[in-house]
Amino acid sequence: MGGISNRMKEIKRRRHRRKKLVKFQSKLKKSTTSEKLVMAQKLRKMTTGCNAIIAHMGLEERKRG
Repeated sequence: MGGISNRMKEIKRRRHRRKKLVKFQSKLKKSTTSEKLVMAQKLRKMTTGCNAIIAHMGLEERKRG
């Protein structure tokens, strides 16, 4: 007996994700285009619902030309 349950692990992951999103949103105001692309890549690795978050934050990749 003991250890951490799967439910508590998931809650911990969600809280950590939420804290990271807040940090990204605060950095977004001062970031350059290349930094925004790095943020988008990190968000893709961090969560499955990344497409909606990236669109909401305005980090979508823009086509050149």
